[in-house]
Amino acid sequence: MSEMVTLSTDSRGISHITMARPDRKNAFDAALIAELTAAIRRVDRSSRAVVLQSEGDTFSAGADVEWMRGMADYSLDDNVADSTALGGMFRALYDLEMPLVARVQGAAIGGGAGMVAVADIAVASTEASFAFTETRLGILPAVVSPYVVRKIGAARATALFVTGSRIDAKRAHEIGLVERLVEPTDLDAAVRRVLDAIVSGGPKAVNAAKRLVRELEGRPIDEVTELTIKRIAEIRVSHEGQEGLRAFLERRDPRW
Repeated sequence: MSEMVTLSTDSRGISHITMARPDRKNAFDAALIAELTAAIRRVDRSSRAVVLQSEGDTFSAGADVEWMRGMADYSLDDNVADSTALGGMFRALYDLEMPLVARVQGAAIGGGAGMVAVADIAVASTEASFAFTETRLGILPAVVSPYVVRKIGAARATALFVTGSRIDAKRAHEIGLVERLVEPTDLDAAVRRVLDAIVSGGPKAVNAAKRLVRELEGRPIDEVTELTIKRIAEIRVSHEGQEGLRAFLERRDPRW
């Protein structure tokens, strides 16, 4: 892979995808989108979690200005192809089986804010800021919209989309775009604490818990009651479920 995106896995089985384009504020262009998508698809499916992060003082400034200048003369077909690639990147992030944690150290604009929305847990510095500024350019935050609406709800998404206003980290935390908010000097430690909590759970149980929310989302309780009964029964009799129960009763750490 080129220097714009790196993928690494540590000794605990946690994968880190790093955008390394700080000179361009980690802004998207066709090459970065392609490399991010490739990195996401190369993540080891046994990874306990994935951390999405970036170098420099900006998480991601959204679309690269030079890339946007080049798109000015794109045909409709060209735009469909371009948007399809971007949509594929976001869908690949969404489809990760394991928890996705975003480490947000600075501004997350447009698609950058969309990546924060698609993350299961976003940990942000108090110096971070967020905006969906597309309408100020006469366009739409369309590709990221399903993930943003899912994360913060229709009313708040509408307010952010139609105004293009930038919000600070405190407000992002209040509306649920960000799960944890910490001082800049505590950002890495806060991400580690989240990862510690994830790896303390059973690997299959953690992934199944993420999947369970997806299965229940937007469905009435009567429709999902049988599903939830089936899920808990199946995992209780699994090797991991049995080990977790025995470890609890024997007052020892589980072996996973």
